[in-house]
Amino acid sequence: MTTPADNLRINGERLWDTLMEMAKIGPGVRGGNNRLTLTDDDKKSRDLFMSWCEGAGCTTTFDSMGNIFARREGTDPSLPPVMVGSHLDTQPTGGKFDGVLGVLSGLEVIRTLNDLGIRTKHPIEVVDWTNEEGSRFAPAMISSGVFAGAYTQEEAYALTDKDGLTFGDELKRIGFVGEEKVGTRPLKAFFELHIEQGPILEAEGLDVGVVTHGQGQRWFDITLTGFESHAGTTPMPRRRDALLGASKLVQAVNEIALENAPHAVGTVGMLDLYPGSRNVIPGSVSMTVDFRHPDDAVLKSMADAMKARLAAICAEGKLSEETKEVFYYAPVAFDEACVGAVRRAAERLGYKHRDIVSGAGHDACYIARVAPTSMVFCPCVDGISHNEDEDISMEWAKAGTDVLFHAVVETAEIVE
Repeated sequence: MTTPADNLRINGERLWDTLMEMAKIGPGVRGGNNRLTLTDDDKKSRDLFMSWCEGAGCTTTFDSMGNIFARREGTDPSLPPVMVGSHLDTQPTGGKFDGVLGVLSGLEVIRTLNDLGIRTKHPIEVVDWTNEEGSRFAPAMISSGVFAGAYTQEEAYALTDKDGLTFGDELKRIGFVGEEKVGTRPLKAFFELHIEQGPILEAEGLDVGVVTHGQGQRWFDITLTGFESHAGTTPMPRRRDALLGASKLVQAVNEIALENAPHAVGTVGMLDLYPGSRNVIPGSVSMTVDFRHPDDAVLKSMADAMKARLAAICAEGKLSEETKEVFYYAPVAFDEACVGAVRRAAERLGYKHRDIVSGAGHDACYIARVAPTSMVFCPCVDGISHNEDEDISMEWAKAGTDVLFHAVVETAEIVE
């Protein structure tokens, strides 16, 4: 297969300038961004992105979920496009790169193709997926989820924010309800560049992560019930302390994750006890458990192990429990051909790289259900993300985009 010459690179300074210009929209309080989805600032970022893409010779459209597509035509317009992109919305205390790098690196791919006069057989499209973060309208990744058939548009439109405003109404308010039915656009492949959001690449001195899998997730809501009684007069052997049981379960969740290293993680992120008095033994505790692993069988075994440990804890502490699985997200194995294109690009360009598993959810994880898909990771400082201190270097952004450029153009097929 014809590929770009080894010496072709994107314009790193232009990419960085574009990132910094976009970061001026919806500034945070500490140097990051607060650009929640479907707000006025989100509209400004969308308008700016579309103007840049049109300036690069692309045609821009958006579908009924507000997903924006900027198309650079191929020599055969009848062929499905190779799509690249991510999202422009941020967390309320987000950084300048989470998601945004993936969209604007796609724009840089288009600009570099224009600079070099390269034509591809397949069209190339850059996408901005609506509401990836889910911080205003939960759940996350809702629009790529609708595109892939995981949710219906009606479910998405009915989502409400903390003020009771609906997704559908806000999408209409900012003028981004398109006529194209979501999910009807064919794809040859999809690539997403993203910051790692973890510490591995930086710690190992690597330039690029070749993402092979996305972790599956199982979330549980658990209530442990004992009996609240006087903290001074109830003998220790007679207590039914729900918090003691919960503390043992927290330890068990940690141990189960460590037993399934290196990819497993387990977290108790919320814990609420009743009645919450310093001199009353807690009678009940509500808590959450989050397990993640890229192998579905291992993920299930972790959940089963937790349930067994929970039963033993309750028997020992004379407690009752109610466990509800509230979310299940299957692991994603990215397409071998797309992963191979990313790996070959990193090798061709001489970038230090390794295979890596994504611990976070991304739009690519949903799009993998309907099209061959892969991801590229670049390092981020100290693994910090979803925080205004999130940071990357221009060199990291350039390396990731160089790899993205070669993988995308190889897949879209250069016309000699």
